[in-house]
Amino acid sequence: MTSAVLFLLLSCSKEILQRFPGFQAPADFPATAYHFDTNPVTQEGFELGRKLFYDPHLSRNNSISCGSCHIQSSAFTQHGHDLSHGVDDRLGKRNSPPIMNLAWMPLFLWDGGVFDLDLQPVVPITSHEEMDESVGNVIKKLQGIPAYPELFRKAFGSEEITTANMMKALSQFMVMCVSDQSKYDSVRRNQATFTPEEQAGYSFFRQSCTGCHKEPLLTDFSFRNNGIRAGLNGDRGRSGITLNPDDDFRFKVPSLRNVAYTAPYMHDGRFITLDAVLDHYAAKVQEAPTLDPLLRSGTTLGIPMTDVQKTQVIAFLKTLSDPQFIKNPILAEQ
Repeated sequence: MTSAVLFLLLSCSKEILQRFPGFQAPADFPATAYHFDTNPVTQEGFELGRKLFYDPHLSRNNSISCGSCHIQSSAFTQHGHDLSHGVDDRLGKRNSPPIMNLAWMPLFLWDGGVFDLDLQPVVPITSHEEMDESVGNVIKKLQGIPAYPELFRKAFGSEEITTANMMKALSQFMVMCVSDQSKYDSVRRNQATFTPEEQAGYSFFRQSCTGCHKEPLLTDFSFRNNGIRAGLNGDRGRSGITLNPDDDFRFKVPSLRNVAYTAPYMHDGRFITLDAVLDHYAAKVQEAPTLDPLLRSGTTLGIPMTDVQKTQVIAFLKTLSDPQFIKNPILAEQ
């Protein structure tokens, strides 16, 4: 083989490796919920969405971006903060949820107050505690940045910067945040095996936890009261949206994927460690009118477990970590 032919083959191979993969649903995941028919993912739309995601111009004082509260190395959460921090270091009301596998999510935010991913960014942009900006002002600022008209033209065929196309671009970035390369996934695909400790934790998990944390997404997207009662800010959860008292203190069941990266835990970040989370479920679940029935068995509340079982469950939960996801270069700020 001549050196010229070898060079061409290597160049082609490199091009294939760098080619934009597009949205690819894992074969063992359920059907997606996102409306790809009205917003198909393209390389140009994704790249525009990524630039917008990391652009602080979306905030009032140009100081924080979406990526400020959703940090890739923490599975797109704000690691170390119990509550999100916004402009002027204002304290938010809830813990930043991860941006991960959103293409399968039917409702958004801890209370399910947004039903379409294309609308979700409006909430942090306009929230006083977060970005404290108006969508109209964001559009004006983007119009004044020379790079954006051409990026919008490439993505949507027109240099006009519109709210709809800005939201579609952000969605194209967010739906590409797919996590499915953990050890747990490898075991599901018969490419790896659990250790005895991990297997024991998985067996306990399947027996006691999958009523809410349904496999393989590790959530059923429902809203439940898990017995932690109200936090200091009195957040009532889902009932603030539905105005139904039966929804008091019900919050979305989070996915447990990458849970080792996403501390602190719960909607208000009150638990710093996984040990504290399991201690709650084992012995500290509080009675409440809307307590989820799965956490009540006769007069027993919670999920009884021994210290050994806690250790085993945590060993299993760590198999849900996806190092490729938190290091994926195409999701990083460019």
